[in-house]
Amino acid sequence: MKISKQARRDGKQLFRGCMADGRLEEAKVRETVRLVLERKPRGWLAVLTHFQRLVKLELDRRTARVESVVALDDHQQGRMKDKLEALYGAGLNFEFVQNARLLGGLRVRVGSDVYDGSVETRLAALEQSF
Repeated sequence: MKISKQARRDGKQLFRGCMADGRLEEAKVRETVRLVLERKPRGWLAVLTHFQRLVKLELDRRTARVESVVALDDHQQGRMKDKLEALYGAGLNFEFVQNARLLGGLRVRVGSDVYDGSVETRLAALEQSF
């Protein structure tokens, strides 16, 4: 579905209204969606579609996924959190995951940024070079 410029503007305005202190407030998002669904203004579906997209991008941007071969202990997780919060600011949601395919190293994803120091990736790059 193609979204009009007006629907994009309206969705963006709704999104900005849900931000407080640089963070997305879940209660405001729920209330905004409820009000739009009650009133159903012209082009409401396109507005909500764009609003949903912006909310999803913001949630992804504030989520850090750290993959490692073995589970990181509390000290290592704490150091990782400190480093990532120094780069991206406070308020990140952290997800620590074990991934045996990495063979070694870490893969960190925050939003669309990926830091890949895994052995799997290094071996794939070596294979490509031949």
